[in-house]
Amino acid sequence: MSGSVITRIFLALVGLMFIAFGFWSLTDPLGMTSSLGVEVGGPNGAFEMAGIYGGVSLGAAALSLAGAAMTRMTRPALWFLVTYMGGYCFARVGAWMLHGGPTSDFYAFIAFEAAVLVGALIALRATGR
Repeated sequence: MSGSVITRIFLALVGLMFIAFGFWSLTDPLGMTSSLGVEVGGPNGAFEMAGIYGGVSLGAAALSLAGAAMTRMTRPALWFLVTYMGGYCFARVGAWMLHGGPTSDFYAFIAFEAAVLVGALIALRATGR
């Protein structure tokens, strides 16, 4: 299997995961956050979670799937994933140092973010210019 095909499969799988998480976050933001042990309060809490986690995840899904479907969108999608997941990983390390680690419930998210970051970096290197 060529690197291009593997990259497209990677982007498609990431896109599908973002769709699932984005849809869940948009339709049940309080259920999503409570399942992670995150308490959301105030009149705008659910609205904010739906917008941030739902909207951004669905946008990430669209770009990832575009990268899987169209060669000209592959590198932009990969760069987006490096930036997005790299930002998450950077912030998680900073938060861990400043505030201590999360509960074990959160490790799956950290693993997903790190795996997508590493996968996108490898795919970028493989696609070259």
